[in-house]
Amino acid sequence: MPTTGPDPENQPMRLQKFLARAGVCSRRAAEDLIVNGRIRINGNRVITLGTKVTPGTDMVQFDNIRVSLPQQKAFIYIVVNKPVGVVTSCARKHGDKIILDLVPLPDRIFPVGRLDKDSQGLVLLTNDGDLHNKLSHPSHNHEKEYKVTTVHPVKDTDLAAMAKGMILQGKKTRKARVKRISDTQFILVLKQGLNRQIRKMVGKTGNRVAVLERIRMANVTLGNLAPGAWRYLTPEEIKGLTQ
Repeated sequence: MPTTGPDPENQPMRLQKFLARAGVCSRRAAEDLIVNGRIRINGNRVITLGTKVTPGTDMVQFDNIRVSLPQQKAFIYIVVNKPVGVVTSCARKHGDKIILDLVPLPDRIFPVGRLDKDSQGLVLLTNDGDLHNKLSHPSHNHEKEYKVTTVHPVKDTDLAAMAKGMILQGKKTRKARVKRISDTQFILVLKQGLNRQIRKMVGKTGNRVAVLERIRMANVTLGNLAPGAWRYLTPEEIKGLTQ
């Protein structure tokens, strides 16, 4: 269920942080809104990143609609089992089904990180901008665990290469943990999330991914959650993420 956070302090904060705490979007998405001229402060359009706003004093508008911090923030933390074909985004393009279609809540929430359209499994959704920023930044080293099924049998040398790190687009990936399940299945634990990283790593071995499923993110596991289903995080899971 939603959990209640402390009252926000009436102190200046960066506009990106304000928009995230107001539940408009993530901090990264807020940067795009700002530079695209969709945010106004006290009636004036703002396009400079790093601009500060004082909650309760300054009037902030998104697409000419006023947004503000609630006096008492009800944070929501949800885990979804995303099926293949669903886009992990808040914005709909080309008629695609998006992750928010699976969670019929009136609250504005947004996904933490990405899981590509062709992959399935665990996605976190929240309106806690600070937690989103924490989990999205690679410096926090939170783990993401995947179950990978390949088209062809995977060699021990290929698993070792992925564990050691591979060069992708001129950069070496971080070391990973790898555990074989069968000839064509293995578990891969990463502490980074480059664009289509696992598919590219498997591709470098001359193989292809048949099924890619994220089964854990930090301390939250997918468990037996059915494809397309969702649930609120437990207090223990929230504590593990926010500490």
